[in-house]
Amino acid sequence: MLTIDFERLRSIGMTPALVQHLLALLAEDQPDPAQRLVRVAEVHRETVTLHDGLAESSARVLPRVLRDLAEAETGLAVGDWVLAQPDAHGAWWLHRHLTPLRHVARRDADGRRHPVVSNADTALLVMGLGDDFNLRRLERYLALVHASDLVPVIVLTKADVASAAEIESAIGGMRARFAASLPLVIVDARSPDAAAQLAPYLGAGQTAVVLGSSGAGKSTLTNTLIGAAVQDTGAVREHDSRGKHTTTARSLHCLPGGACVIDTPGLRALRPDADEAALALSFGDIESLALDCRFRDCRHGDEPGCAVRAGVAPDRLRNYHKLLREARRDTMTVLERQQQVAQWKARGRAGHARAKAKREVS
Repeated sequence: MLTIDFERLRSIGMTPALVQHLLALLAEDQPDPAQRLVRVAEVHRETVTLHDGLAESSARVLPRVLRDLAEAETGLAVGDWVLAQPDAHGAWWLHRHLTPLRHVARRDADGRRHPVVSNADTALLVMGLGDDFNLRRLERYLALVHASDLVPVIVLTKADVASAAEIESAIGGMRARFAASLPLVIVDARSPDAAAQLAPYLGAGQTAVVLGSSGAGKSTLTNTLIGAAVQDTGAVREHDSRGKHTTTARSLHCLPGGACVIDTPGLRALRPDADEAALALSFGDIESLALDCRFRDCRHGDEPGCAVRAGVAPDRLRNYHKLLREARRDTMTVLERQQQVAQWKARGRAGHARAKAKREVS
């Protein structure tokens, strides 16, 4: 019977809820007593970095584990809990992946899932004041987080260089678009005060993941929380505040207060792995106003008496419709997608034919 040393593993994100979850998984199939429960701190091309609560070790993954993950259309992620043990030569091998309690994933243009992180409790959604501030992008991050049952915290950085007008405009835009209960923290990512402001979300045993675009200040904030320059940081372009991918891999770090933080690179393509129920959490105002629409099946397009169009900013509604189309497409079978593409092509051909006929008449 595998025992869980809660006090030792708490420093790398073990919680009572995770203990119950992992014990239930292990009860189904008793592991080898020689195997140890560890957490994935980094994922590389051929190896992973494992943390046992005291030290890190590099390990290789058994092909069987990789095959099982591929069949499940997923992969190893930073934050995963796994079972590992050394071989006769002292080299560590990852023997078993334990299904995460929470898992953040995104989809690519073909609808395939890509793991982001696992077993996080809180998502620090970092966005820089100024040119990096983008409410549509933030709505996508919120959909990503709500689909994974994480607690979102909006962190606006670069307060040291932003003007009072920029800060006031950002706060006004957010409060007009999102629920007042959504936590909002405005910080200078380099200041020790940032750690104090975020302390309520970084209790002992908790895991926070830092998400945001390149150049938003994620790694700078991570270094401030750690209290040391562990993560590389880089400058941003002056004309648009965009940064390079200075952080190229996700990594888990222990904080002085007993919490963990997972730093992540900026996502070039942010397509949440979210269904319609998760979108309803992110767009609660739309779901609420829809009850007052004249027609029960109103799609909030051009129908008369639409309460949503009257009460929601057009830009937010367009973003909702776009995310909804993506979510519905992701749930389609291969055959349904082929049929949809065929319909699009048929409409395109019909449009070209009508345009050609008009030119010939004229």
